[in-house]
Amino acid sequence: MAIGYWATAIGYDPARVLELISALPNTVVIRGNVDRFVTTGERPYPSFEDTRENPDLIPKLAEVAGSFGWTQGYLAARGWLDWLHNLPGEHRLTLPDGTCVLLTHASPGVDDGSGLNPALSHDDVQAKIANCDVDLICVGHFHLAMTRRLNGVHMVNPGSVSNNFPPDLRAGYAILTANKLGHEFQFHRVEYDHASAIEKTRRSGNPGAGYIIRFLEGDVRAGWLSRWDGTTYSPPISP
Repeated sequence: MAIGYWATAIGYDPARVLELISALPNTVVIRGNVDRFVTTGERPYPSFEDTRENPDLIPKLAEVAGSFGWTQGYLAARGWLDWLHNLPGEHRLTLPDGTCVLLTHASPGVDDGSGLNPALSHDDVQAKIANCDVDLICVGHFHLAMTRRLNGVHMVNPGSVSNNFPPDLRAGYAILTANKLGHEFQFHRVEYDHASAIEKTRRSGNPGAGYIIRFLEGDVRAGWLSRWDGTTYSPPISP
């Protein structure tokens, strides 16, 4: 089983991404917070109320509104909004060895917020997973490969395919191999043509191209990274 994570609105050709994903056989696709923003009209920070209180946020509001509006129109024109809107928020399955698995985007029952990022304390993570009653939780959301165990629950993020944090900007994904005797993860990183992706983003006409390019160039960093030591819960990367 291959597990990966992508963000619909952080790229230059979202329809092509959905075409490739939907064509894969026996694939389970989970809706994330960005997919919800695209299909519902909800938007991430900042809101109009935030900008009224802090007018310095107006350029960011304009970038967010323009980027999501562009993505929404692009996918509507290509007929993908209903497919994206109807994706499940979570999916449960059982591996051949009896392991109960929850596939979700950020954390059980939630598609946004801090997720299960590795900077969180044991108490914070336990509060998020306390009632999910599974052995393995596979998440995305925070754009970083992770493997963490807490009170009998294994939590895994396979990494981001295209929107990673420095110093390693390669595409990330994981392979889960499972049989009746057990299961194991292998985490992978793959080089791709960043220069081509940046140039295609620049030519896309997306009003949020500047943010996407900053992400591709490694200039975007999540706030929680400053509270993480950079190694704890990082998985070994297979060649």
